[in-house]
Amino acid sequence: MSLTRPGFVHDVCSTVHALVALSPFLKTLPLEQHGLAFVHPSAPFAHPLDDGTAAIVERSVDATAASLGAADAQAYRRLVATFAGRADELMEALLGPPGVRHPLLMARFGVAAIRSAAALARARFRDERTRALFAGVAAHSTVPLEYAATAGYALGLIVAAHAVGWPVARGGSQRVADALASYLRSLGGEIETGVRVDSLAQLPPSRAVLCDVTPRQFLRIAGDRVPAGYKRRLERYRYGPGVFKMDWALDSPVPWRAAECRRAGTIHLGSTLAEIAASERDAWEGRVSEKPYVLLVQPTVFDPSRAPGGRHTLWAYCHVPHASTADMTAHIERQIERYAPGFRDCIAARHAMGTAEMERRNANLVGGDIAGGAADLAQLFARPVASLHPYATPVSNVYLCSSSTPPGVGVHGMCGYYAARAALKRSFHQKSADPA
Repeated sequence: MSLTRPGFVHDVCSTVHALVALSPFLKTLPLEQHGLAFVHPSAPFAHPLDDGTAAIVERSVDATAASLGAADAQAYRRLVATFAGRADELMEALLGPPGVRHPLLMARFGVAAIRSAAALARARFRDERTRALFAGVAAHSTVPLEYAATAGYALGLIVAAHAVGWPVARGGSQRVADALASYLRSLGGEIETGVRVDSLAQLPPSRAVLCDVTPRQFLRIAGDRVPAGYKRRLERYRYGPGVFKMDWALDSPVPWRAAECRRAGTIHLGSTLAEIAASERDAWEGRVSEKPYVLLVQPTVFDPSRAPGGRHTLWAYCHVPHASTADMTAHIERQIERYAPGFRDCIAARHAMGTAEMERRNANLVGGDIAGGAADLAQLFARPVASLHPYATPVSNVYLCSSSTPPGVGVHGMCGYYAARAALKRSFHQKSADPA
């Protein structure tokens, strides 16, 4: 989508797609035959520091460990290497339905993952550089880093970086949706867009309806068909902080001080564990951070097809309080300038989206929450309600399949896959093969 100037391709939502390659379902689809190709940055992600250097995660565990120095090299290998070597099995368990798969592997993972990111980083690593690197990836969770299980977010994403990288779709993320749509049509499926559904009553008769919506939208479209008890449970569903997102058209690449940042597709900005933790706590507790953690992606450094010759696109967001009206443009650009002096001189055009515009574009992004609901430990296991059958609703033959169901946020397709399995079993009385 062109948000700035003609010829510049911007991803309104996700850009980096590690979980597409690791998804037990999506990796079984012949999407490359339908036009999808991935481009891999030289390094998955980097974390610049105020001294002009950066910590970096390479595809290789050993190369990453070596870059961290003697203080933390062995600790990093011990924490990550086993899981990176068994990434497919790990993701089968993490992205699978409730139940126990690969129990020994998951037990080992769980010992580390259940901890808070802040506690694990301080316990395992001695160097503040390594602690900051870990905090930057943990903050993808949009949950305070002192909360239980935030270490699991960091470990899962780091494992993906080593196992399959953090690739981007050549030509823009729309190509992922286009490939999925093309494959569906090749199987005889039909797709209709441009129709707003305000009530389930608008839909034609069918044996099953899968709703890719969060609880708030479901209650709106299902109306009086939702029993009072289930309605009360959905009304208690919690939404998390929002995001303020920016896209830029650039005349030249970002002038990072640290050379490592020029090789990475994703950059995490926020120099220390303490700074990032304070920023994430602020957003969660309703405060605007003066030094927000910024998640940034520079796709055209590795995929020049997204911009006119020699020019670049860039996007970044920071976390803000739920439904915040704050304009974070200056805050975000100041954070980038901090690590890339002269960045503002590269800007040809900019586009900003606050929480309200995010929700106008997609009603599922309630209050700017891109995760489909707060993703703290309690709501990971009660998503959208505590149930052995979270995809099924009390409304006959109607199912939920959004990121408000397990396994939650991410471009992995597993919420829809398991909702479809539930529909096949309950509404069609069929069994389906498990991709894992």
